[in-house]
Formats: sequence, C-alpha cells, structure tokens
Amino acid sequence: MLNRVVITGTGIVAPLGYDHQQIIAAIKSGQTNFIRSDVDSDCVICPIKGFNLLNYTGKFKNRRYLSDAAAFSVAAAIMAINDASLSRNSLAHAGLFIGAGPNLNIEKEFPDICNGTAKWSNIQALWLLKFLPNTAASIIAQLAGIHGECETLGTACAASLQAIGSAYRKIKDGYLDLAVAGGGDSRLNKGALMAYKKAHSIYCGTGHPEKACRPFDQHRNGFVSGEGAAFIVLESLAHAKRRGATIIAEIVGFGASMDGYQMTAPHPEGIYARQAIEKAIEGANLNNQKIDLIAAHGTGTQLNDIIEAEIINNMFVSEKPHVIALKSWMGHLAAACGAAELTVCLACMKHSFIPEIRNLSQPCHPHVNFANASSNESFKTFLLENFGFGGQNCAIIVTQFQ
Repeated sequence: MLNRVVITGTGIVAPLGYDHQQIIAAIKSGQTNFIRSDVDSDCVICPIKGFNLLNYTGKFKNRRYLSDAAAFSVAAAIMAINDASLSRNSLAHAGLFIGAGPNLNIEKEFPDICNGTAKWSNIQALWLLKFLPNTAASIIAQLAGIHGECETLGTACAASLQAIGSAYRKIKDGYLDLAVAGGGDSRLNKGALMAYKKAHSIYCGTGHPEKACRPFDQHRNGFVSGEGAAFIVLESLAHAKRRGATIIAEIVGFGASMDGYQMTAPHPEGIYARQAIEKAIEGANLNNQKIDLIAAHGTGTQLNDIIEAEIINNMFVSEKPHVIALKSWMGHLAAACGAAELTVCLACMKHSFIPEIRNLSQPCHPHVNFANASSNESFKTFLLENFGFGGQNCAIIVTQFQ
C-alpha cells in the first residue's frame, strides 16, 4: 500500500522575505528588490536583504566553507526543521534531498590569478568545499543530526523541485518515513552574469529595474537573476499523525522528463515538458478540472514563455486555472526556484491569495488565464512547473490536506 505524503514544515530565505507573513505582506504591498547589479551594470538582479547565517545556526567551525548558495540552504533547512518541531533524535533516520547549482563566484574565491596560475598560498586549505555540490548537505546533516539516505541533484533550474520529488517518491514507496528536501542557489556574481549573457538568456538593458522581469508579456526580454533557498519537511501521513504534527498540505503527484533536444533551448513543441506535467496529474489521480492554480516556470525568456503558454492552453481546454509567475516577484532563483516557489504557493494557499504577474501588460497568449491582478481568492490544488537548461522538466501537484 502506497503512503500518503504530507508537508509539515517550511523554511525560506528569499528576496521577498524569510517567512509566510513577510512574503505575503511584501506581495500585497508590491514590495520587491529588483536593482541594477553593481558588478555588471547591464544586468538587473534581485538579491536577498539582511541575511545572517548565524541567526539560524549559531557559530560553527565549518561555516567558512559555505558558498552563498550553500549558506542559504543551511539556513532554510534549519528553519524548516524547526517549523516542523522535529527533535534531533527524530531526524536520525530521515532522508535529505538537495538541489544545488554550481558556484560561479570564481573571482571571489581566486582573486589572485595571473596567466592562468593562482597564488595558492592565499587560498583556504579546503577551498574545494566551496565548489562541491554536496557541501550544504554535509553541513545540514551535521547540524541537524540527519543520517538517512542523501541525494544532491544538479539538474539546473529543475534541481530543487526534483529533490522534493525524489523525497516524495521515497516516502510514498515506503523507503523513508521522513525527509528534508529543497535547495539553494546564488548567481549574482560577475562570473554567473557573464555566463548568462553569453547564453543570451538574461535581461540586459537600461530600463527601470522594476520593469525588467516580465514573464509572459509580449515585450519580455530575458530573466532576472535572484538568489535564495527553500526547504520543506515531508512525512508519511502515518508518521506525521503518530507524532501529532501540524499538516500544511499534501503532495499528490510528481512527474519528470528530459527533452533530449538542446542544451539551452526547450523543445519547440513542448512535448516532454507536457509529459512531465501529465505524469504528475496521472500520479495524483486527478483530472485537469481539479487544478485551481498553475505556478508556471515563467522565466520571461522568449522561447520558454510561449512554449509553456501553449502547453497550458492545450492541456487545460474547458477549465482555465489561474496562472501565476512568481519569478516576476523575486527573480529566477536557478536551482532553488522550485522549492522557493512551492513555499510561496503554500503561503498563498494559507492566506487565500493569488498574486498577479508583475509587468504583464500585453500577454503573449490570448487564451491562458494569466493572473493580471492580485485577488483574495482561495484555491485547493496547485500545479508547479519547472524547466531547466539541458532539457530538465518536472512538475508537482500539491493540495490542501483532507
């Protein structure tokens, strides 16, 4: 018999804030943090404000080996564990699943490179740890006392949602009772922005920073890079009930696929992205009419948005769920975007609130129900989509706990 899988804790470090109340308050008041980059004036970024890792962990020796992204992950994971009221003993057999991106802050870590040779005497002895994808997992396990199975996924912008999907499947199939899953990323440094510019995927321009990120608008011109992390605690329903946990929501379906097409462009017909969504819906044993809201990947790039809009239009014919794009509020968090957007969706569900898509004045598709105005409206079931470089596709369906 398959287990039902519920969410019992959340933690987030994002440009919108650090908890549900801050995030909803920021969206309702229209507060964002889109600014021009101080390392590349062509680019707009959406950074985190006022972050201090020690507020969540206290002092510990190995914090100097954490990149910005890993530090965000550690803080968000600790927040989720605390939110779920989990003791150290209860985490001994828990699983840990993390989505992570590359540390591209090369200039900061290697400031003295000349003619391809670094001055090694000026570099930390264990500098390698800042570039290993599983460093955040190691630190989280040490701080929280997690000793179950662990996976670190590097599947680009799909990574953290795939990490959550992996945890969901492990619990559903009975391999685990409890898991902590999510991810973190930060690509606001010069190396990352240069890489995105070379790929012609990021917004570059002289306009007002607040207007740069415009998913699904006809005048969209690339994504805006954000940063942050989010984690959730997942449990089998039986495990959550045994310990009297507060249940936030239930995960009912997950799907993933590969385009096998190009490295930086989605399949032009969206065949395999749609396949991931169909797998999630099939796993949830739902028909499309039961989905109230779609949290789209919505990067603001020319190719992604129109293909995603076509998928939504073709899949949801009779019923048109609200479509939101949370990157319009906090930028593209790369490997962390899925976990962060899931956490924001949970906050919106709790507060019966559907946020508008910012800067959407001329929608790119006439038959998709884009949220062009915020509304105090409840929803019971949402679909979250993430598509990443390399053709990585995934989708998850979450519903209010019944």
